[in-house]
Amino acid sequence: MRVFLVDDHAVFRSGVRAELSRETDMEVVGEAGGVAEAIAGIKATDPDVVLLDVHMPDGGGVAVLAGIEEGPVCLALSVSDAAEDVIAVIRAGARGYVTKTISGAELADGIRRVSGGDAVFSPRLAGFVLDSFTGKSQVPEPPLDPELDSLTPRELEVLRLLARGYTYREIAENLFISVKTVETHASNVLRKTQQSNRNALTRWAHHRRID
Repeated sequence: MRVFLVDDHAVFRSGVRAELSRETDMEVVGEAGGVAEAIAGIKATDPDVVLLDVHMPDGGGVAVLAGIEEGPVCLALSVSDAAEDVIAVIRAGARGYVTKTISGAELADGIRRVSGGDAVFSPRLAGFVLDSFTGKSQVPEPPLDPELDSLTPRELEVLRLLARGYTYREIAENLFISVKTVETHASNVLRKTQQSNRNALTRWAHHRRID
């Protein structure tokens, strides 16, 4: 089973790698400490499971999930047990969420389970997700916005970078795609958001706090 580690603390990654090296059915094929590095590494190594940190200085688990789109199974591994973090990363596509208090054996078991199709959560965290789906969660649902909801994860990532003032070439380098692909995504974003040009799109994005 091929595993990729994403965490901004190198010492923690080393510890996880050491724990998983004891498992005869697992191989750590790569690791990354930031969003862009993670997206590139995951695409290059094609792992079965990604262990994904939730908070990193240049973004976090949600940004990585948006960048890899339909890739490997992702299991969030975080120091945070806040409901909003759990729900956000599960909504973004992670298959489970465990905290860093988990033992090495429990983590290995969780990796096997998500790889096999199960959903895995540390104790009490599953309740946050159940509450979210049953409408009992204290974490507010994101407001309905048909134009925003029509964007794909990749288009949303391009929108964020456009709103920050990145050029098409810089966006291409950041997302590891071609300039032509960026142009196509930007055109789709303009059409779906019904904005006439990039300046209008930037104002539209800032109004929705997308940056």
